Amino acid sequence: MNRQRRVRVNLAWLRRFAQEALGECVRESGDGLFALKQAPAVEVAIVTDAAIARVHEDFMDIPGATDVITFEHGEIVASAETAERYADEHGHTVDEELALYIVHGLLHLNGHDDMEPRAKKRMHAVQDRIWAAIRKRVGDTPKTWG
Repeated sequence: MNRQRRVRVNLAWLRRFAQEALGECVRESGDGLFALKQAPAVEVAIVTDAAIARVHEDFMDIPGATDVITFEHGEIVASAETAERYADEHGHTVDEELALYIVHGLLHLNGHDDMEPRAKKRMHAVQDRIWAAIRKRVGDTPKTWG
């Protein structure tokens, strides 16, 4: 759900992408437990930098905004403003950057970790493969927003 109004996002495209991503990520367990299969629901909240900075501080004791935070109970919180900055840097749309955050969060929910260099490299390889494959399936982001 879009809880911010500063950055235009295409919710219909993101929902379609997230549904496809869930189907892919559920098969990619990082720890062999396949916890994502047990999740009753997954919620994605798109927020501002200020909102994610509060969550970052309150729950992780780290000041400042970040791109995405995942909670074990199935909530993924992503910053649209951070996505806008990184999308410009990486040459793709805000929606595509947010889609990358969704894949990242889903993989965390399914036992992937990016704290150690080796695990991070593995997680990012899986994340990039899934992100690229789903982008091909769902197509480019249409220029309609919700």
